[in-house]
Amino acid sequence: MSIQDRIPQQGNTVGPDLVNIEVTRNHSELFRAECVRLMQETDKACKRMQTDDKKRLDQRVRDIQFLKRELELKLEEIILEIDVLIALQSRVGKALEACREPLRVTVVCLEERRKRVPSERLHDEVDRELLKEREVIEGVASLLQRVAEQITEQIRLDRSAKYKLEQDLKEKFEAQSIDNSCALMTTHPINNLQRSKNNEIVLPSLTVTPKQWENISDLNITKAEQQKTNSLSLRALVESLLEQTAADMQKQVQATAAAFQLNIQEIKCSKSQMEDQLAKVLSESARLKRIRDDLQVSISDNEHVLSLAQARLTLRRQRPGKEQCYDPVQAQLLAEVEQLTAHISKLLEAAAQSEEEQRALDRCQLDLQENIEMKASSLYIDEVICAQHREPIVIHNF
Repeated sequence: MSIQDRIPQQGNTVGPDLVNIEVTRNHSELFRAECVRLMQETDKACKRMQTDDKKRLDQRVRDIQFLKRELELKLEEIILEIDVLIALQSRVGKALEACREPLRVTVVCLEERRKRVPSERLHDEVDRELLKEREVIEGVASLLQRVAEQITEQIRLDRSAKYKLEQDLKEKFEAQSIDNSCALMTTHPINNLQRSKNNEIVLPSLTVTPKQWENISDLNITKAEQQKTNSLSLRALVESLLEQTAADMQKQVQATAAAFQLNIQEIKCSKSQMEDQLAKVLSESARLKRIRDDLQVSISDNEHVLSLAQARLTLRRQRPGKEQCYDPVQAQLLAEVEQLTAHISKLLEAAAQSEEEQRALDRCQLDLQENIEMKASSLYIDEVICAQHREPIVIHNF
C-alpha cells in the first residue's frame, strides 16, 4: 500500500498535501543522512586502503631493496671472481707459452746429438734425460692447455651467472622505481592520467606469487654462489698444478743439465786419456823410427865387415897350394863370416819386425786420432752447441 493510500481522503479539500510533503521531506532527510554516512565510510575506507597500500608498497620496496643488496653483493663477488679467473687464465697462458722454448731447445739438442758419428751415437744417459725432459714438457703443456680450457669454460659460466644477476638487478631496480612512484602518487595528479590510460588488469595466470618471485632471485644467487665455489676450487687446483708443473720441469731440466755435465766430464776424461796415449804413441813411433834407422846403419856396417871378411877369404884362396892350410887365420875368417851372417840375419829380422811395430803404432795413432776427433765433435755438440741453446732456459714458478 502506497503512502497516498494511507492518507485520509479529502476529495473535496483544496490545497497541498502536507502529510505527503512531510513524508517526502523526511525521506529526503533520511536519504541525505545515509549519503553522508556512506561518504564518510567510503572516505574512511579509501584512507584506510591508501594507508594499507602505502604500508604494503613500503614493505614491498624494502623487500626489493633487501634482495637488491643480496644480488649486488653476489654480483660484486662474481665480478671479482671473474677478474681473478681472467688473471689466472693469463698466467696459465704465459706458462703455456713458457713451455714452448724449453721444448724447442730439447728437440734441437736431440737433433744435434743425432749428428754425432755413428760410433758415438749411443743411447746414453743424456739422451734418456732429454727424452724424459721432452715427455715432461709436452705433458705439462698438454695439462696446461686443458686447464686453460677449463678456466675459459668457468669464466663463461661465471659471466652467465653475472648476466642473470644483472638482469635480475635491472628488473628489481625498475620494480623499485615503479613501487616508489606508486607510493608517492596522490589521487589528484593521476585522475586525468588514469582516465587516459588503458587500465588493463593483469590476469593472475600471468603473474608470479611472492614466494615464486623470491625464489627466482634466490635461484640466481644460489647459481652464482655455486659458480663462485666452482671457481674457487678450480683456482686452488690450478695454483697447485702451476706450482707442481713448474717444480717438475725445473727438476727435469736440472737432471738433464747434470747428465750433460757428467757426460762432458766423461768425454773430456776419455779424450784426455786418448790424447795422452797418442802422445806416447807418437813418441814411441819416433823412437822406433830412430831404432830402425840405427838397425839399417848397423846392418850396413856389418855387411861391410862381412864383405871384408869374404874378400880376405877369397884372396887367401889364391895362395899357393902348399900354403892353403887351415891355419888360425882361416878358421877366424870363416867363423867371422858365419857370425856376421847370423848377426846380419838377426838385424834384418829386427828391422822387419820394427816395420811391423811401426805399422801397428801407425794404426794405433790413426785410431786414437779418429777417436779424439769424434770425442771432440761430441764434446763440441754437448758443451758448446747444446749448452748455448740450453743456457737461456730458466724455469721460474708460473
